[in-house]
Parts: sequence; structure tokens; C-alpha cells
Amino acid sequence: MMPRATYRLQFHAGFTFADAEAIVPYLAELGVSHLYASPITTAAKGSTHGYDVTDPTRVNPELGGEDGLLRLTAALRDHGLGLIIDIVPNHMGVAGDENAWWMDVLEHGEQSAYARVFDIDWHERIVLPVLGTPLAEAIADGAVKLVRHCKSLCVQLYDGALYPIRPDDPIHSEDVDGAIRNASPESLTALLDRQHYRLVYWRSANDSLNWRRFFSINELAGVRVEDPEVFEQTHRLYFDLFARGMIDGVRIDHVDGLADPAGYCRQLRSRFQQVAPDRHAYIVVEKILAADEPFATDWQIEGTSGYDFMREVAEVLHDPTGQERLVALWEEVSGREASFDEEALAARRDLLAWQFEGQLVACVAAFHRLAQAEARDWITRGMLRRAIERLLWVFPVYRTYGTGSSAPASDERVRKAARDAAVPLMPPGEMPVLDIALGWLAGEGAAQGELAAEAVQRFQQLSAPIAAKGVEDTAFYRHSVLLSANDVGFDPQRFASSPADFHAAMHGRAEHYPHAMLATATHDHKRGEDARARLAVLSAVPEAWAVRVRGWLAIAAAKAEAVAPADAYALLQTLVGAWEQDDETLLERVHDWQRKALREAKLRSSWEAPDEGYEARCHDLATLLLRGEEGQSFRDEFAAFMSQIAAAALANTMAQTALHLLAPGVPDIYQGCELMDFSMVDPDNRRPVDFVLRRAVLEGGEGAAGAAKLRLVADLLARRQRSAALCNGDYVPLQVTGARAAHVIAFARECGEERLQCAVAIRLGQPLLGQDRVVPDVDWWGDTHVIAATGERWAACDLFASSPVALR
Repeated sequence: MMPRATYRLQFHAGFTFADAEAIVPYLAELGVSHLYASPITTAAKGSTHGYDVTDPTRVNPELGGEDGLLRLTAALRDHGLGLIIDIVPNHMGVAGDENAWWMDVLEHGEQSAYARVFDIDWHERIVLPVLGTPLAEAIADGAVKLVRHCKSLCVQLYDGALYPIRPDDPIHSEDVDGAIRNASPESLTALLDRQHYRLVYWRSANDSLNWRRFFSINELAGVRVEDPEVFEQTHRLYFDLFARGMIDGVRIDHVDGLADPAGYCRQLRSRFQQVAPDRHAYIVVEKILAADEPFATDWQIEGTSGYDFMREVAEVLHDPTGQERLVALWEEVSGREASFDEEALAARRDLLAWQFEGQLVACVAAFHRLAQAEARDWITRGMLRRAIERLLWVFPVYRTYGTGSSAPASDERVRKAARDAAVPLMPPGEMPVLDIALGWLAGEGAAQGELAAEAVQRFQQLSAPIAAKGVEDTAFYRHSVLLSANDVGFDPQRFASSPADFHAAMHGRAEHYPHAMLATATHDHKRGEDARARLAVLSAVPEAWAVRVRGWLAIAAAKAEAVAPADAYALLQTLVGAWEQDDETLLERVHDWQRKALREAKLRSSWEAPDEGYEARCHDLATLLLRGEEGQSFRDEFAAFMSQIAAAALANTMAQTALHLLAPGVPDIYQGCELMDFSMVDPDNRRPVDFVLRRAVLEGGEGAAGAAKLRLVADLLARRQRSAALCNGDYVPLQVTGARAAHVIAFARECGEERLQCAVAIRLGQPLLGQDRVVPDVDWWGDTHVIAATGERWAACDLFASSPVALR
């Protein structure tokens, strides 16, 4: 069953299948067609997200196990709803001793039945960066010791995790109790030296790890899903659930981490067809697309999970006239580089030189072996490292999709852009090495078979995490021109787009991916959808914002001299996005955000070496502004400013909601976002949802903030239920004329004889500043008209007399 609209739920021990079952009637009443679930397979105990899968063959018992899932799917079917699940083919959780497959590999090494599951370099022992101190010190402190477990010997760490001893080790011939009693630091060191793994200090992981991890997370090991046996092992449960009619499709997490994403997607499609020939599996991928990067049309899937749409909507809400003033304000306040491209370059260089050293060395080694096989003896490892480094610093997309023997035509544009950006950074005389490396990415190493495939695969599996960690998890926290432009898949340098750009993107969606997901909020977002909509107002009123910011920063400087102005400015923007006057939890949530933001930026603190003194000063500033007596004048002024932009912010929310539910594709509503979502980055965006309140509002209650949003969501979802044009129709831009044409997105959705014409008012910050209505005065529209598909001329002042959304 092809989804009409989905509702995303985050499952964990605190919100189980039974909890979801209880809200199924509400979801049906709201009007979605499918529940879209976070990973349901067994994850690390207490996982709050499910992406640290420890057993992909079993439904997570913490969520209710298979019995709970059966009850949930039965309830969904009873109400005419289906289920889509999030799957995690790229990695598995390997923290502690919960993953039986990983433990078997540690015990038996390359002879393990699961050795081929994990992406391990078997030229040396498996490096385990699990110690809080160097090994000798850990043994001396008793943090590593020999213990009895189930009548046999194990190595136990300070956290209680047990690690196996290889079955052929001589110690097994000794008396268990005697071996424990006689264990000395020397004998324990010798024992560990004989194992298939090597316990090391966690700080050495970046340089010494010999297995692929997810980004820079030591607890998540890469999976070799490109191996047919591994594919079947790790996907058996999903095929069974689909064959039994319990799921209708999947969302693939981090598809760019795989060796061959396109091949994987085609294989997945084929296997779903094999297990249920009479049903079509809905398949989307978590894929971050650059603003000008088209998505492939030959993967045999429905499309992406919607981060690209989230960016497209944000860009059309941003007022381009405010960019120059906001950039100048950021330079004035922070003293940092205003160009996001330069900020991203610096962050990528930092991350590649540090967190990904081990992967970089392995990548360079693979390319060097390829060079030697082609008799290019003049190319040294150093030359290759410099060329590869520079490509990774500037690579314009997450990755390319070559196999070593070939590459899709779409990769050519990416390679050219990467070359153009890398040329100014290359050492004199080494351009030929860069061109040779790009040639290999294009498939020119085909004659070398596996060597070329390995080199290209290693590069492509490194470029994606460098982009994610360098840009989204570093540069986004260093660059605060406008925080609503800093989210997953966004490009702050692009900032805003025109209605024509939006039309072109939506027309492309209708033509190529009419059933791709449309997201405006996700479990990964940096800010909730309504926080971004509110922050977007600042782009329309930059002068009014700048005047207030200077005064507030002066207060901050006087009271918190040791807080960098850039961090104070990011705090002020965050408060604009998250502000709810009566929210007693706001300060605690802001403190959590500050800690994460400072550590991700890696300028004045970090996860690896937290500067708790500086973090405390930042927390003190937030406390003073939100609670302290000396911050009362700030709170009064801030509340007044928030009141001034409230109407424009709500207008943005209504516009965003309408575009989300009227555009070509399958709109996904992230849990709770049918009401206002002013969340910050995770874990704040995964807080419990009050479904009792939402159901009350849906049934006619008026008390909740954002009730108008929920009513619009319900109305548009109801329209989707009865409209083939909205679910499957063409997208036809409508002409807008007059002085305010840039403030209207107008289009028709058409299917056969059915036509729905839509007009959405955007960028209303200036005319709504200080107003209490969500639409401008009729005079503001002047001669602006929408030309209907029938040729009629509709005056904007009439269309938007009471709402920024008009349907005819």
C-alpha cells in the first residue's frame, strides 16, 4: 500500500508498541495512512533511538517484542493504517558485550561465523578503544581483570563488560579459580597479547582503529552489507515481516555509508518482490542532497526521506533581502568569517586531520596499492594523501557512486566541481596526482579489479562522514548568521531561493519522485519546524533584530565578560526559536543545548576535552537572562520583541504546513509536530509527546498554542484522503503578477479532471511586524494577482483576506 501521509514515532523503553497502539485511533482520526517507526530491532539496552542495533534478527523486547508488534500491526490494520519501519543496514552497536555477533568475532577472530559481517581490516588484531587509561595503567588499577563467567574465564572491564578469551588459548587448560587467583599484571598482559582483539585507550581510536565505524562513534561498527550472505543475515527479519503483511515498506538509514548504495537498493527491491510478488514495498532512503544535486533515477526506490524538501521549504520562507544585513551583523558580533564555505573548509580540515586519521590512512594505502599495480611508481603515499585530503576538504556532495570499474554519468559533474575547488589548494607540481585519483573515481582503474574497487569504496565511505561531521556537526555550530539556515541537508551559503526555484523543484518531484517523503521535522533536526519558521522572520526584519541584539549583547557582555560574543549571539537566536513564555523547562533545555553546541563546535570546548569552566559561564549567562533579577529588563524587551514577530512567525508556520501537505510526495509528520514544535537538537527533539492534548484539540479543543496549525494539518490530510490530485497529480505553477508577486507561491495539483489550486503567502515579516493578524492589510497587496489555471485573475488581497493559505 503506497503511503498517503505518514506519522513518525520514536520508540524506546519509555514509549513502546503498546503506547503506540493506544494512539492508533488518534492517528487514524488525524488522517495519516501509515505509522512510520524508528528502528524496531533489538538495540543496546536503554537505547533512546534504536540505531545502535545489537541483533537485527529479533524485534526489540524493550519495545514489546514480536508479540507487541503483532498487536500494534493488528490495531493499525483495524483502523486502515499501515506500518513503515526504519532499518539500519550500515552499522551495528558494539558497545560493551551485548552484541553476540561481535563477541563471537572477538572470541574466534577471522574464523568466526560472523567475521564477514563487520568491515574489519584483518591484517592486525581488532582494535577495541574501550579503556579509560592506557592498558598498563588500567591493569594496575584493576580496571581490567580476569573473572569467572558461566564456568569459564573472561576479561572484565571496569564497566562490567565481559570480553571472551579465544578457545585455543592455553589458559583454558588451567583451573579457573587458580588462573584468577594467580593472575598478575604480567600474565594478564601476556594473555591479552594472545587474543584476537587489542584493548586500547579510547583516545587512540581516531588513529588506530582498524574497522569502519559510523562517523566517529566507537560504539557503532560498519557492516559489510554488500556481501550477499551478510545481506541475507541482517535482513531476514524485514523480509519475513513484509511477507506476513506486517510492514509496507522501509526507510533506509544512512544509505551513503554503504559500499554500493544503488546496488543495495536494487537488491532490496528485488528481494521484497521475491517474498511478496503481489505487493509493492515502499522504499525511501536517508540521503542528504546538495542544493543542486539531483537524486538518481535508477535506484528503483521511491526517493529520499525528505531532508531535501525541508531545505527547499526553509529557503523559500527566508527573505533574501535580509541576507546581507544579517551577514554584516554576524561579522560585527563574532569577528568570524562570514562565508560559510570557508567555515566548512576549516571544519573539514580539522576533522579529517584528527577524527578520521585511521580511515584516511587506510584510504591512502588502498590508492597506493592501486598506483603500484598500475606501475605508477613515481606516485608516493604522501602525494596521494595530499590529493585525497584536498578532495575531501572540498567535496561538494556527500559522495559519488562509482564501483572502481564504472561510475554513473551524474558523478562527472561532481568530480569536476571537486577538481575546480581543490586546484587552488594543491601543492605545486602535484596536479597530475589529483587528476589520476579523480580518474580512478571515474572507473579508470577497472583493469585492477578488486584493488580499484577497494580504493574507490574507501574514498566514498570517507567523504560522506567528513561532510556530515565537518559541516553539520561542526561548521553549523560555528556559523550563526541565521540558525534556521543551519539544519541537516541545508546550505547556509544559499540562504534563500525564489518561488521559481521552488516551483522547479516541486515539478521535478512530481515528475521523477512523486512518492518520496516530505519532511519538515525529523529526529535529526537541529531545530523544530516552528522554531525555524519563527527564526526565518529575522531575515525579513534584520534592522529591527540588529537594534535589539546590540542592546542584549551589551547586557551579556556586562554580566558575562568571559563568554564569546558569537556564543552569546547563538544563544539569543536559540531563544527566539525555542521561546515559550510559560515553559518551566526552557532553561534546563537551553543548558543542554549549550553544552552540545559548544562541544560540537570544538572551538572553546569539545566532547573529548570539555572546558567545563567555560561551559558554566555560558550556562550562567543563560540563567541570568532567563531567571536572574539582573536579566529582567532583557526578558521584558525580549518578550516584547517576540510579541512583535508572533503573527509573522505563525504565518510562516501556516505556509510551511500547507506546502508540506500540498506538495508532490508523501508528507511525514514528526511526532507531535501537528502542534507547535519549538524543539532544539536531540535529545530535546525526542521529548515525550502529549497525545491526550492533541486529541482534545483535534476534537474541537481551543486551549492549546498552535491549535490553528493542527486544524490546518487535519484539514489538508482529509483533503489528501479524498483527492487523487494531491496524492498522485501533476504540479503546475500558477503565474503571480503585481508588486508583491515574490510573496506568493501559487500552483495547481491536477489529476485527470480533478484540479486543486493552491496559493500560499510567504515572507510576511515586514507587513506583519507588530500586528496581531496572520495576513497583511489588504492595501499592502496592491495590484498582486494570481492567474488561475482557467485564466481567471484572483486578487491576492481577496485570497489572503483571513489566512496565508488559500485553496480553490
